[in-house]
Amino acid sequence: MDGRVVVVVGDITQLAVDAIVNAANSSLLGGGGVDGAIHRAGGPQILKECQELRRKSYPHGLPTGEAVITSAGNLPSRYVIHTVGPIYGRDERDREAELLAACYRNSLTLARDHDLSSLAFPAISTGIYGYPKTEAAVVSSRTIKQFLSSDDSIQQVRLVFFHDADARLFREYQEFE
Repeated sequence: MDGRVVVVVGDITQLAVDAIVNAANSSLLGGGGVDGAIHRAGGPQILKECQELRRKSYPHGLPTGEAVITSAGNLPSRYVIHTVGPIYGRDERDREAELLAACYRNSLTLARDHDLSSLAFPAISTGIYGYPKTEAAVVSSRTIKQFLSSDDSIQQVRLVFFHDADARLFREYQEFE
């Protein structure tokens, strides 16, 4: 992918990219894991914008696979793209891979539509939502590769892992090459 995709170990809330992607829950109102960390580090502005999105567009919550964008509040990034991944073994078992791919594709599309050139993804759905990390590596890398192969507006995608072991596992199962 000519250096357009980079695997990083660290804290996604500390990255100075155009947008970071939040592995949100459907309420958009914060939670645990990456979602909670983004809301805590970003401050009340993100929550306020998420509440407005819920009020105006998603009164029943953001559907799985969809993505929305807010400002980044106090974060070093410019925006936060919120997407809801599937809960493995519970959400539409026959469509889990399709829904996870939609999270990545819709986030990338939103970034492109907002003229953003860099974004960072966590490993969506692989925490408390239980998506197997090896399967998620395949789905996410295929989806990102397909998108970037047909669109050159996004210059860099950072895949951010909190632990070295998760980054190593991703590198072993990714399908960029």
